[in-house]
Amino acid sequence: MARNFGKGDRVRREAGNESSVGTIEDVITTETEAGGRHVKASEEEPQYLVRSEKSGRTAVHHPDKIHPA
Repeated sequence: MARNFGKGDRVRREAGNESSVGTIEDVITTETEAGGRHVKASEEEPQYLVRSEKSGRTAVHHPDKIHPA
């Protein structure tokens, strides 16, 4: 089950043998452009704009793909 996160939360994302840690900069709840892609989000199914601590870049993630760091 996906968790609800908020702005400023520190999260971790696992991708194969690698993991990345970052901070949530925005909770996206509408259809928009963010993190370099088209995002289909809603109040019921939010997505999260996360800034990587390592690279400084941002990416949008589904809540079921990130975990508390």
